[in-house]
Amino acid sequence: MRLAISLAMKGIGKTSPNPLVGAVIVHQDKIIGEGYHEFFGGPHAEVNAIASVEDTSMLRESTLYVTLEPCSHFGKTPPCADLVCSHHFKRVVIGMKDPNSKVAGKGIDQLIKNGIDTTVGILEEECRSLNKGFICFHERKRPYITLKWAETKDGYLDDHGNPIRISNAESDKVVQELRNEYQSILIGRQTVINDNPRLTCRAENGTHPIRIILDSNLEIHGDFHIFNNVAPTWFLNRIKNAQEGHTRYIQIDSMEIRDVISALYNEGIVSVLVEGGKRVLDSFIASGIWDEALKIKGDVLTNGGTKAPLIDIEVTEHRFVGSDEHFIYLNK
Repeated sequence: MRLAISLAMKGIGKTSPNPLVGAVIVHQDKIIGEGYHEFFGGPHAEVNAIASVEDTSMLRESTLYVTLEPCSHFGKTPPCADLVCSHHFKRVVIGMKDPNSKVAGKGIDQLIKNGIDTTVGILEEECRSLNKGFICFHERKRPYITLKWAETKDGYLDDHGNPIRISNAESDKVVQELRNEYQSILIGRQTVINDNPRLTCRAENGTHPIRIILDSNLEIHGDFHIFNNVAPTWFLNRIKNAQEGHTRYIQIDSMEIRDVISALYNEGIVSVLVEGGKRVLDSFIASGIWDEALKIKGDVLTNGGTKAPLIDIEVTEHRFVGSDEHFIYLNK
């Protein structure tokens, strides 16, 4: 199962909104097949693992280890539970039950009804941590939300209102890897105006997140980087619904955080990295609708500027990344 988990992680940034899944096939204590869900719309982990086995007649006496319950419905691909049953596996070991209501135990029931010895809940917490966004989307009916910002050593987001570089190169690498893990990245209108960010992923072989901009009255125009064709850009606004090239406009009734999150859920967004300015970050914190936060404290002093957000819970994890400090909070 640990190997299956490590295989699943190879799909990070490629499978959303589908989950990360890994599978390993064992015959008489020897691994004879491996696979993982490589990209959205592609074959699932079980399919790839079975396809890697040279002699499929061995599957009748084999055990399949898979991090997530085999699907039992038609989506982009046929049901994996059907495929597993057709090969008459001796045993299937499952990391966790699928929270998707289209599956939610139906795949497990199908395996059992077909006489396959089935075990569920092996390294379940580790398997759940693979798919925080997918699980949150189906269990809580909203995207998984992580807040991220960098602040100076004395607690400011800028230098008296002027943008400055706060974090070091090592922290920047961490942020790029984080962007690769999230389906979308969200900021407000003012951050576009102040920083003109690209909001892309520069990690090696990384995937660009969907760029989501909160712009109630559609005041953003011009040559900002977010209008390039590198990645899709969505504007949540109160004016119009439209698709213009890589730019999409999604009209919502209110810019309250609950309404923003509801709109993103309705659009199938399973995870959001919030990198906005103080107003946007404070709005999420005040709403209580967030799951993780990463505060990067740089080795820079400004003696003034925009005060950084404050989170009134204990730090879950603290580590040094070069000269920077990283503080991680979990909103339980």
